[in-house]
Amino acid sequence: MYKRHAVGFEAKGSLTETVLTNLKLEGSSGKALRQCIAAVRRGGVVSVPGVYAGFIHGFLFGDAFDKGLTFKMGQTHVHAWLGELLPLIEKGLLKPEEIVTHYMPFEEAARGYEIFEKREEECRKVILVPGATSAQAAQKQATGVINPMPGGVV
Repeated sequence: MYKRHAVGFEAKGSLTETVLTNLKLEGSSGKALRQCIAAVRRGGVVSVPGVYAGFIHGFLFGDAFDKGLTFKMGQTHVHAWLGELLPLIEKGLLKPEEIVTHYMPFEEAARGYEIFEKREEECRKVILVPGATSAQAAQKQATGVINPMPGGVV
């Protein structure tokens, strides 16, 4: 199976970046972004989807400027893609559950945001399951199936 490299909030950089991040003086490691700037061709586009917030140590603005790069960034406009993505998920061609690390009842949304923000429990993606109990959400996380689920199976 293909082994992916960490990007965005998961990437680790130098000791300095680790210290700055832990002290909350830096929002994210700049390692992945620096690698993108180095790898992209002159006049190319660097796409930065996902979670980036605050100061990023070592952002090579001069290198990006010199190469004439275009940056496209922000959170994905999910609703714009739903019509195209849902049929692929239903057919099993896309498996978004591969990046989901936590399933939680809707009532535990605050805790989900907290563990994501603090990068606890190796949290990458939290799915909130309306109507589920904590036990049902734990079952979904462990097995991928919730039975019975009020309002249908997630």
